[in-house]
Amino acid sequence: MTTFLKSLIFLQDSCLAFLSLMFHRGSSEDAAEALKKLEASINGARISIDTTWTREFRSLFIVPLFKCLVAFCLIISLLVFIEGIYMNLVVLYVKVFERKPEKVYRWEPMQEDIELGHETYPMVLVQIPMYNEKEVLQLSIGAACRLIWPLDRLIVQVLDDSTDQTIKELVNTECAKWESKGVNIKCERRDNRNGYKAGALKEGMKHNYVKLCNYVVIFDADFQPEPDYLQHSVPFLVHNPEVALVQARWRFSTYIM
Repeated sequence: MTTFLKSLIFLQDSCLAFLSLMFHRGSSEDAAEALKKLEASINGARISIDTTWTREFRSLFIVPLFKCLVAFCLIISLLVFIEGIYMNLVVLYVKVFERKPEKVYRWEPMQEDIELGHETYPMVLVQIPMYNEKEVLQLSIGAACRLIWPLDRLIVQVLDDSTDQTIKELVNTECAKWESKGVNIKCERRDNRNGYKAGALKEGMKHNYVKLCNYVVIFDADFQPEPDYLQHSVPFLVHNPEVALVQARWRFSTYIM
């Protein structure tokens, strides 16, 4: 309402100044003075309108927005605080009662059968998705190929989405090196990058030899698993049918370019 009234006052002053210029028979000084009054009236009205509009805009939009943001930040902080307390309680519980995985779930080391030999070991597929990983490709492929597991029960699948031809050749060379050592290693490439890393993993599961595998192990391109990783992790899946996923401590390399 205040803005509306000031707008009417501005229009009134403008009309009066215009009429004064049109019908006043005074000197040019009077006309100049009338122009100054008109200009002052216009500026004053503009400042009043702008100030009032700014205050109303802040009260209607800016202030509620900032209140919502403050409330949102407080809620997030509270959730983070609760999560921290919960995780500390879980860690304390595990430490005090020694709730190690070996005590919660059945775990027995994999052993060869005298008659069946390595047939008692499940087939394991190791997937390594990578994209132009020049600095770590040798370490990652080498770590996967050094896993202690019967060679006839292990398939290492390198999912290479690299676009650099030089890096592709390095991957081929590394795969050929380990293949010559008896490792069943496959280098798979596709003609697109749909889905990026997840898409590469999904595409890798479509090959026929994957159907022979009982379990799938996924290592990122910069992961370096210990050689006995499969010996520690796979038995949890073999002896506990209700367990669908085993996650271990990560060890990886970071290179700063």
